[in-house]
Amino acid sequence: MNSTRLTGRRVLVTGGTGFLGSFLCPMLEARGALVRALGRADGDLCEQSVVRALLAEARPDVVIHLAAEVGGIGANQASPGRYFYANAAMGIHLIEESRRLGIGKFVQVGTVCAYPRNTPVPFREDDLWSGYPEETNAPYGIAKKALLVMLKAYREQYGFNGIYLLPVNLYGPRDNFDLETSHVIPALIRKFVTARDEGRGVVDVWGTGSASREFLYVEDAARAIVAAAERYDEAEPVNVGSSSEVTIQQLAELIGQITGFEGSIRWDPTRPDGQPRRCLDTSRARERFGFEATTPLADGLRRTVAWWTSR
Repeated sequence: MNSTRLTGRRVLVTGGTGFLGSFLCPMLEARGALVRALGRADGDLCEQSVVRALLAEARPDVVIHLAAEVGGIGANQASPGRYFYANAAMGIHLIEESRRLGIGKFVQVGTVCAYPRNTPVPFREDDLWSGYPEETNAPYGIAKKALLVMLKAYREQYGFNGIYLLPVNLYGPRDNFDLETSHVIPALIRKFVTARDEGRGVVDVWGTGSASREFLYVEDAARAIVAAAERYDEAEPVNVGSSSEVTIQQLAELIGQITGFEGSIRWDPTRPDGQPRRCLDTSRARERFGFEATTPLADGLRRTVAWWTSR
């Protein structure tokens, strides 16, 4: 699909009113797409009848599925059953109903949590099935990975054009800053800003700080999805990331500097670190649809901190 194909096309974005969707939808519109952004108020996508009605009404040419039940380590540990069911059910219903309606293209946004716990670094797409995911988020990761299997099966049996993207941890303005359900970057930003404003000398952080992660700025992620929707039509999954690895300790220290926190960090080794390392090989995205991240971590963090403190 070349870049002109989105012009005049009806594109349905599940989760379109959420964090990533709020950046993606304007980019699609700038390409000339006719965008319908679905949010929670539009209905429960875990219900097949709701999905069927929404798709029948919108009659999209392309579906981009962002909607998910997501959270950090604590949220995954608290609700593993819900995370498995909701993420599997939404994807299964959307793929099946899209196939039944003859929708031309389906873009499934998966998760780096689908990778095995001890995947060699950098993670390559061929390693996706080499082991079991990290236990703290395995139900979520497996539910999302099952949708890759479904898309491949539907491509083989029905000729259904479904593609699958594997983004790393996203961050940026408009992220979820709820300490009970947020991911690591918004949680740390909120903790450091609160500690700074209240004059506290210590910030408590989960784990040992030794685990590493790769982070992708939300606008870069949105650009990658647009590029894939325009140019990628193959069955193989594609990593989407920045190819830059940072330890949680380095991340916490950087956020402390950016927020102006002058105290100390107290690590809690009784809390889980999660997967030991995460860093992607992103060569397939570059080769297949020309995507490379452009936002350095420090710049993205400054923008995110500025957004949070100016609300």
